[in-house]
Amino acid sequence: MRTATTSPSERAMVHAPPRPLTHNKGVRTVFYHLMVAASALVMLYPILWLFASSFKSRAEIWTNVSALVPQEFTLMNYVNGWKGFGGITFATFYANSFFYTGVATVLTVTASAIVAYGFARIQFTGRRFWFATMLTTLMLPVQVQIIPQYIVFSQLGWINTFYPLLLPRIGGQAFFIFMIMQFIRGIPKDLDEAAEMDGCGKGSIFFRIILPQIAPAMITAAIFAFYWTWEDFLTPLIYLNAPRLYTVSLALRAFADPSGTTDWGAIFAMSSLSLAPVFVIFILFQRFLVEGISTTGLKG
Repeated sequence: MRTATTSPSERAMVHAPPRPLTHNKGVRTVFYHLMVAASALVMLYPILWLFASSFKSRAEIWTNVSALVPQEFTLMNYVNGWKGFGGITFATFYANSFFYTGVATVLTVTASAIVAYGFARIQFTGRRFWFATMLTTLMLPVQVQIIPQYIVFSQLGWINTFYPLLLPRIGGQAFFIFMIMQFIRGIPKDLDEAAEMDGCGKGSIFFRIILPQIAPAMITAAIFAFYWTWEDFLTPLIYLNAPRLYTVSLALRAFADPSGTTDWGAIFAMSSLSLAPVFVIFILFQRFLVEGISTTGLKG
């Protein structure tokens, strides 16, 4: 009977220890973090440059462009920028922006949640038609919608007021309505039926059953609505003419003087301050933002 024999090379391969994977995994991890850090630096560089330039003197802003560290550190840009123009300080522009953004965000999110509940849970005549019409508005450019709106508000005498900026928000926005609808559709209808057996009406079901479940979606919608409204430039530009009603975006544009000398240091300083609310909102609510995007409500 013949016995199987193995060569020395085969015996070495059998008894050889497995290759260490920790070294390759560590290299990949380091390379991954380096690539992420490099990408983050590319995206954050304009903001870092803006913030650094706000502390540079007028002469250094355009002579020391690439440097992120000012050679001559100064706070006069913030002092001059906060004084504003025409006897109106930047505090007024901030107050106008917070009023416009806060009220518009509340109206948009509240109305969008109510409309989304109607489309998702209530059966009514023409429901599919009106839902398709709502989605069609997502394809219309803002410029097309502003023309008829401006004609209506002009005839009502509401130009140079905040009414044209806020009243269109009462109907909600199609994007947020569609997003919140997906959350509501993920909530089991058995909860609605159980609430109806207990004597709850449509309004009571919405406030007691649906609203607590769609809180992540509403917070996500509120964050996006705040961002988009805070940075809105076109709508205030069309309807607001008095400098005392200017928002931050309009005030920053008014700082630039094509016919004279523009104080770029003050513009950079106020631009840096205008980013503060955006960063604060993101830091405070980033957990809800991720949760609202990654979840789709309860699963039946």
